[in-house]
Amino acid sequence: MYISKKKLFYSISDGLRKYLHEYDRETKLPVRYENLLHYSDSFPYYDKKGEDTLWETVMYDQGVQQELSIGLARIYALLKTDGDTSVMEHLYVSRIDFCTFGNSNPFRVQIMNQLNDNYDYFYVKRADASRMYGLELEHILSPSRINYLVDGDTLIEEHIAGIPGDVFIKDYLNRKNANKVRIAKEFVKFNERCFVRLLGDMRSYNYVIDVTPDFEDEQYRVRPIDFDQQCYEGKKTMYLPQYFKDNNAIVDLVLKLLKPDTVKQYQNEERTLIFRRLKLARYRLKDLVDCMRSDTISTPDKVEQLKQELARHHNAPEFLKCTCMGDIVRQNLKCILIKGRI
Repeated sequence: MYISKKKLFYSISDGLRKYLHEYDRETKLPVRYENLLHYSDSFPYYDKKGEDTLWETVMYDQGVQQELSIGLARIYALLKTDGDTSVMEHLYVSRIDFCTFGNSNPFRVQIMNQLNDNYDYFYVKRADASRMYGLELEHILSPSRINYLVDGDTLIEEHIAGIPGDVFIKDYLNRKNANKVRIAKEFVKFNERCFVRLLGDMRSYNYVIDVTPDFEDEQYRVRPIDFDQQCYEGKKTMYLPQYFKDNNAIVDLVLKLLKPDTVKQYQNEERTLIFRRLKLARYRLKDLVDCMRSDTISTPDKVEQLKQELARHHNAPEFLKCTCMGDIVRQNLKCILIKGRI
């Protein structure tokens, strides 16, 4: 499948900035993305198996390191406790990693609790408008809540825990105690969520699988961790994870274990849940979509291609009236979630 080599960066518009402020996503941060770029040295970060992760651990001059550590611990307090700095007493920055590939080039900050050596992560990224819309749609329409903060062109994202999709497929999918029917079911639901809100590029390393032990078995939830490709590409299949070859092993499970009627049942269940969330947050979603409709977050040729393909897919000529990606997202939500209930 063809994917744009380098996604264009879209700055946050005044309308989106107003939305972020109104819904308490914007705050003043003691450290910004550009502050972390001034590291003095770096070395590859290897995982527990000794394999290169493609992340680099970065080092700073002593004075800079100390200043950054205080500021980053304060950011963690803002993210987790709404700024209660009393939690900072036992926290320190144990490692900062930099990702050199992909579009966002994020920094990953490891925060350590010195009382028990427990640690957590958060990410410092450039605040791209596509990512903001993706995070908000995930927060509003998915079963998971998303915690993040924005200051100027800096985005702070909390860590989304789970087993990376590519690792899960390789090391966990064929475990003896894996419930493959439930895995297949959750992938169908995840596929549906992505298509309804037009979140693209869900290759296996762009989502995680959260495994929860139940009293008799395991439960699974698939969660996206990369929101760069929110309604950016023009090809319809970009928004359906089933078409990425990285996901073939799970798609094969779906085809093998689930009958077409069962797949349709799970799709309808997920649409019903999304529709209920939409109704509960209808005003917030309207504010967000209104921002998208007045914003530029893709190229004219991609907008034209996507509206044509979705018009054919849904047999809905209303898509042909769309002039931007915000219009298309609105029409897709209306077509899939609302039309079927009138």
